[in-house]
Amino acid sequence: MNLLPKSLAGQMAVLIGAALLVAQSVNIALLLNEREKLSLAQTEAPGISRFVAALSDIAETPLDGREAVMEELSRRGADFTVTVDSPVAAEAQDPGLERRLAQALNEADVAVAGLAGTKLARPLRTRSGERLPPDMQVLLLAARLPDGTWVQGQLPTPKRDPFLTARLLGATILLYLIVLGVTVAIARSLARPLDELTQAAQQFARRGPAPAISPRGPADIRRLVGAFNDMNHRVLASLDEKDRMLGAIGHDLRTPLASIRIRAESMEPEDERERLVATVDETITILEDILVLARTGRPREPFKLMDVAALADTLAEEYRAMGQPVDCIGSPRAVAEVQPTLLRRAVRNLIDNALTYGGSADLVVESVDDGVRLIVRDEGPGLPEAELTRVLEPFERGEASRNRETGGSGLGLAIASAVARGHGGWLTLANRSGGGMEATLHLPV
Repeated sequence: MNLLPKSLAGQMAVLIGAALLVAQSVNIALLLNEREKLSLAQTEAPGISRFVAALSDIAETPLDGREAVMEELSRRGADFTVTVDSPVAAEAQDPGLERRLAQALNEADVAVAGLAGTKLARPLRTRSGERLPPDMQVLLLAARLPDGTWVQGQLPTPKRDPFLTARLLGATILLYLIVLGVTVAIARSLARPLDELTQAAQQFARRGPAPAISPRGPADIRRLVGAFNDMNHRVLASLDEKDRMLGAIGHDLRTPLASIRIRAESMEPEDERERLVATVDETITILEDILVLARTGRPREPFKLMDVAALADTLAEEYRAMGQPVDCIGSPRAVAEVQPTLLRRAVRNLIDNALTYGGSADLVVESVDDGVRLIVRDEGPGLPEAELTRVLEPFERGEASRNRETGGSGLGLAIASAVARGHGGWLTLANRSGGGMEATLHLPV
């Protein structure tokens, strides 16, 4: 399952946010490691160095003078004594501290037979009786000299900052949020002209001319917007030319057809006259259907909010008034933004198709999550599954079993499909399980 957001801004935010998270995690790990080393250098290193220096002096002093040396060294909070055994219990030993003490002794070339170390919150005892400040701790270090005696040193050092990790994490999170916020803002700024471009393209595809978009953003996006505006202008100019041409064709053809029809009214014999008049009327009807289909993609009629169920009921009443078996099954109110004249034309075409091939028509209007469905059902013979999509194309008709002699020009379903697409919806045909066909016109809301 793809967990990435669908939008460009969302995907950029998630991907860049994930990359930043990994980078910041590595960065804070390195910072914590370095701060750990720095903290040890600031808190333990001075005490260890002082102990090693004192131990070197004590080791070089004869036994009878060591007490005086340790008395001299025991100042500024430090306390040095000689003991028989190690003052650090085995369970209290700090391996890390002992490892650093051993390294310092080795570097100072001070030989010892053993060592121990731990940290204390307060000293075991002090010569001066000074109280330890709350921000200090005691390093209890001990080393056994080659003569078997243990030299113990209590050395005050600053405590490690208990909030160091929290402050680093807080600073890292704050930096992450700032960078991520700036990234999201930039991503949205980049995506905004693309959103406008998408909306304009959808407007052009569904409901007429798209407005010009103001170029903004990076140079490549401005070029894209400029190219879209140029293309939009050229397409609109081409459509205007097409409309003028269709209007001229319609006018030029209607005039001679009307003249032929008038002349045919006086022809003899009567049966020839009727056939010629019917042919002329059929030609005029086909011409009107062609013009309607050609202009459906760019209608001049504005969109209006309308109750589609009421429209279907009105059309059913009109057909019943003409003696046609058309029924509208009671449907709840279903409002959509439509072009009323074109929608009526599309529904009439579906009803005429149902009456022609099925003998009757039932209309149903349903409200669904993403729009309104207007369904026209008949009880005809249906169509093979392979034909259900083909008959939606212009001048395509069903098989001979659909009674070709009583069929129309093959433009009715094409016009209905074009009207549906012009509303941003679609038209589908399906065979009913109990026989007959079902035409579903889906309108978005």
